[in-house]
Amino acid sequence: QVQLVESGGGLVQPGGSLRLSCAASGIVASFSAMGWYRQAPGKQRELVATFRSIGSTNYADSVAGRFTISRGNAKNTVNLQMNSLKPEDTAVYYCYANFFGTTSWGEGTLVTVSS
Repeated sequence: QVQLVESGGGLVQPGGSLRLSCAASGIVASFSAMGWYRQAPGKQRELVATFRSIGSTNYADSVAGRFTISRGNAKNTVNLQMNSLKPEDTAVYYCYANFFGTTSWGEGTLVTVSS
C-alpha cells in the first residue's frame, strides 16, 4: 500500500517562503504524477501543482510564478517551493501521487500565512 508523508508546513509571514516535501513509500514503481492540492477553510480542494514523470509541470493560476514544484533527490519524492506567500495561500496542503492510475493521498500539512 502506498503511503505519502508530507513535511515542511508551518507559520510564515506574508512575503515569506516555505518548502513542502512529499515522499511516497510502499511501492517499487515510479510515479506517473505527483503534486499538491490545498483546501482552505470553507473552500473546495483545489489543485496547486503537478509534476509528471516526463518532467512536465502545471500550476494553478493563483500560484504560477510564485510556486515551483520539482522532483526530489530520492525516488518518488517531490518538493514544492513556495515564495512570496500571501494570506490567501493559507490552507491544508495535501500531497497526491498517481501510480498505475490509482491516486494516493497524504494526510495534509497546514500552511498559515499571517503577520
